[in-house]
Amino acid sequence: MKTVKRTCSLASCTLASVAVVLLFTASGCNKNVPPTEVKAEQDPTVISITPELAKQFVIGEPKIQEVTGSLQVAARIDTDASRIARIGSPVAGRIIKLIVLEGQNVHRGQALATLHSTDLSDTQFSFIKAFSQEKLAEQATQRAEQLVKADVMGRAELERRRAELLQASTEADAFRTQLRGLGMSDTAIRQLEGSRKLNADYPILSTISGTVLDRKVTIGQIVQPAEMAFMVADLSNVWVIADVPEESSGRLHKGMDVIVKVPALPDQNIQGKLSYVSPIVDPITRTVQVRMDLPNPKGIFKPAMLAGLTFLDASERKNTIPSTAVVREENKDYVFVQIDPTKFMLREVSLGQESGDNRVLESGVSPGEKIVLDGAFHLNNQRKQNAIKGGE
Repeated sequence: MKTVKRTCSLASCTLASVAVVLLFTASGCNKNVPPTEVKAEQDPTVISITPELAKQFVIGEPKIQEVTGSLQVAARIDTDASRIARIGSPVAGRIIKLIVLEGQNVHRGQALATLHSTDLSDTQFSFIKAFSQEKLAEQATQRAEQLVKADVMGRAELERRRAELLQASTEADAFRTQLRGLGMSDTAIRQLEGSRKLNADYPILSTISGTVLDRKVTIGQIVQPAEMAFMVADLSNVWVIADVPEESSGRLHKGMDVIVKVPALPDQNIQGKLSYVSPIVDPITRTVQVRMDLPNPKGIFKPAMLAGLTFLDASERKNTIPSTAVVREENKDYVFVQIDPTKFMLREVSLGQESGDNRVLESGVSPGEKIVLDGAFHLNNQRKQNAIKGGE
């Protein structure tokens, strides 16, 4: 019995010693390892600022304003088709002189070039011959009338000579008409009648007053009647032409108010009305062509200039925010929404058309929420800087 009690006492002592050792060991470890710190991650879309800094930004709510509905499409400046002349030579010939070049202003009837034409000289020769026969027949008829009155000649001879005069006059008139068709003026034809001199040099005349846009001939070139030698256009009035997608063309109509913006002339404020809306849809592009007449007395609008056409419609009341409230990143639009007096959250929004310096707010901001109306760009830069510092 004594032996058993002694054994139990030794075991108890051993267990107690182990417990003490473990207790001291644990205490030592706790002294060497500091308690774990839990660091809350900050939301990268939220930025905190001081009350003083907040005073530098304009904070408010979106405003309801009258917004004019509009449709914007690409456009171009073009020449007025009713003021263009494609000028050529009515006779075949060789260019021997160029009088004007591209860009020069010309008036109606002004010579643009001179060509040498054998066809013209041949027709002139035939006309002179017929005109001479007409004069001889006229004189013969006058003598016959005098002889008939003197009862020296029979009336049959007078009628024969009158028939010859009519034939000669008809032939001369036919060649005179041909000369007009070849471009000779009545004045030039009368000069030819008096001088009886052939002139194979033919001037190509401008049929309108305007600006030479294109020249297709050079000295020594042979031209044919069907070919264009010059293009002259009156640019005092031009067209603004646009091709409107079929799905947006239903509301277009003649007389509709439009605004034109020309990138090359940003200071020009151009407003007008549609003068034409095509009655058909282009089956290839699925567009409807429209145009506006644009007065151009100073010639500042040049054909082929790029432009933008905005069609104005009835106005509506819509929520708007200033453009200074918008932050554009990765093709998305954002605004800073105030979540407490010194904190703002960057939130994506959906924006509509422009209305002056404002944008239509379609969604993203609830009624009563306040946003940064001015200074959003600078606030976003501060947010990015804070994010960089926090990541270091």
